[in-house]
Amino acid sequence: MLAQPIKNIYTCFPGGRHKALTFSYDDGREEDRRLVALFNQYGMRGTFNLNAGIKTDPQRVPMSEYAALYKGHEIASHTYLHPTISRCPLDQVARQVLRDRMELEEAIAAPVRGLAYPNGSYSPQIMELLPMLGIRYARVVPTTGSFGMPDNWFAWAGTCHHNQDLLNRGDQFLARHKTQYLDLMYVWGHSYEFTTHDNWQVIEDFCAKMAGHEGIWYATNIEIVDYMDAANRLQFTAAGDRVYNPSACSVWIEADGKKVEIPGGTMVNI
Repeated sequence: MLAQPIKNIYTCFPGGRHKALTFSYDDGREEDRRLVALFNQYGMRGTFNLNAGIKTDPQRVPMSEYAALYKGHEIASHTYLHPTISRCPLDQVARQVLRDRMELEEAIAAPVRGLAYPNGSYSPQIMELLPMLGIRYARVVPTTGSFGMPDNWFAWAGTCHHNQDLLNRGDQFLARHKTQYLDLMYVWGHSYEFTTHDNWQVIEDFCAKMAGHEGIWYATNIEIVDYMDAANRLQFTAAGDRVYNPSACSVWIEADGKKVEIPGGTMVNI
């Protein structure tokens, strides 16, 4: 019996898409209220990195409002007190992360599994520690200027800060059409910077430009990580004619140009 022809099989984002857009905003300042309202208006999804230990700053959103304000988005850790953690004893870094997780989780009644490094500070030892503290990914400060997927979830670099020519980068992202790539646009910053620089119009114009595109998956950081974990668990036959999905969620692939959904717990012919 002759071997079956080899197929080109690609991982897709949900719905068979090849583009995703996500945001990451730090510190939980009062300006998050306006930013969340913009995201909700335009259908954007974001991750908000918060410090549970900074409770007396009147410029920050009270923890009692986290669950309601950030509903539909992701809350992630920014450590408890926002120290420069590469200078801290490793056991104290663990305390900073775990205490932050515990108080945030108490406030929102949900797991907290992401982190943005405070002051952009981290080390190889901290990266190794984080999975043992229940953290699944961590965002760094430097950006790539590109739309590729990260090589290391614990050194996840965004595409750009929102002050880095955001609207032009959005146009570049929308113009990408080669479906053999997974394209991810990742924007980060601090919401108070829009007030400081008097440029709220930039993020509103960007959200309006990016809204409502059928080919874009609007996702939080952790949703992207979890989906890619599920995609990497797919089990293909050597012939490439069947695939089993052991995860609970659906995963999408493209096989010789055909989009295929593999529901959780099922075997699918491709």
